[in-house]
Amino acid sequence: MSSLVDAIAPPRLGTRFRWLMASSWSSNAADGMAFAAGPLLVASQSTEPLLVALASILSQLPWMLFGLHAGVVADRLDRRRLMVVMNLARVAVVGVLVAAIATDAVGITIVLVTMFVLGTAEVFADTTGGTLLPMLVDHDDLGIANARLRFGHITLNRLVVPPVGALLFAAGMAIPFVAQGVLLALAAVLVTRIGATPRARDVVETTARQDIVEGLRWVWQHPAMRLLVITILAFNITFGATYSIMVLYASERLGLDAAGFGLFATFGAAGGIAGTILYGRVERRLRASGIMRVGLLIETVTHLILAVTTTPVIAFATLFVFGGHEAMWGTTASTVRQRAVPNELQGRVAAVYGVAVLGSLVIGSALGGVIASVWGITAPFWFGFAGSLLIVVRMWRDFGVLTDDGRLADPVPA
Repeated sequence: MSSLVDAIAPPRLGTRFRWLMASSWSSNAADGMAFAAGPLLVASQSTEPLLVALASILSQLPWMLFGLHAGVVADRLDRRRLMVVMNLARVAVVGVLVAAIATDAVGITIVLVTMFVLGTAEVFADTTGGTLLPMLVDHDDLGIANARLRFGHITLNRLVVPPVGALLFAAGMAIPFVAQGVLLALAAVLVTRIGATPRARDVVETTARQDIVEGLRWVWQHPAMRLLVITILAFNITFGATYSIMVLYASERLGLDAAGFGLFATFGAAGGIAGTILYGRVERRLRASGIMRVGLLIETVTHLILAVTTTPVIAFATLFVFGGHEAMWGTTASTVRQRAVPNELQGRVAAVYGVAVLGSLVIGSALGGVIASVWGITAPFWFGFAGSLLIVVRMWRDFGVLTDDGRLADPVPA
């Protein structure tokens, strides 16, 4: 057992990292439980398409409303305590939902409000969680540490736990949410084992707006961080355009049924797991700039292959490779950001990146629906290919600002 733990979290990462990883994995398991049970609960209360779609929107809207403010809070308060408070707040909200279900008082209004409040707490918890890692792990080990955290996210949040949540919902509507609450409480307890963490800033004499502006300015003046934000903005628009209609693509283009689509999505998650496992070796060979440049090519080729193929096996293999790229890109982006950003700005810069990720996905999803409606089911993939190709041509040389050891170039005035 000890050798397995050492393989998952090498001793050099430290005991404090292991507690953080355990907390993160528990939180991801809780999110995975709700990933399947949440939509099922919404559908049990209403079959109105607008209300069903509204549930998804309300769970994402907090990032747009509070994402930048969450970064400010993470840079002002004790980050470990903030994580505990946010996870316990989520436990309380889930507890109210469970009570409503148990007393037959649940309705679509309660469900929608719950989605929004949980999403808000998750924004603050996720933003703060990303700032704790560079306080616990040496800079040279941030890559492998981020890969281990992402492994838990992909495995528990996307692959293993969602089917369990669906099965538990079938057994009893409240059961998966009870499990979610227990897992969130466990995450709160585990993060307390990290021990004390100092505030990023001891004295704060600025307003929240001034803090947000400072974070935005820092990102814009740092050539590599600016590059990462602009690239993910562009790439997630092209990715969102295809992801939003993927279920229709699987059915109409590949001829897959519901089970086949589930397997299709599983291949992407499996590729992500492979990417996190191999990350340490790849990072040593390609470094940050190499991983990003290879990712540019994989993203572009993925859109092209899916645009022309009608063969499920080819599509499955393509999605597997894309999943590996997605995991490595996300891990690298987190690592280089944590290596470059001063501790007192970690929350605000992470928030800027997080808002860019989600905002561009929302834009891309809207575009994908319109493009597919007008030009057909493969049109979003051609849009994705053309857009990604332009990004490759424009950004290829710019990734030279990532140095060979994965750290970012020194910031220069804009």
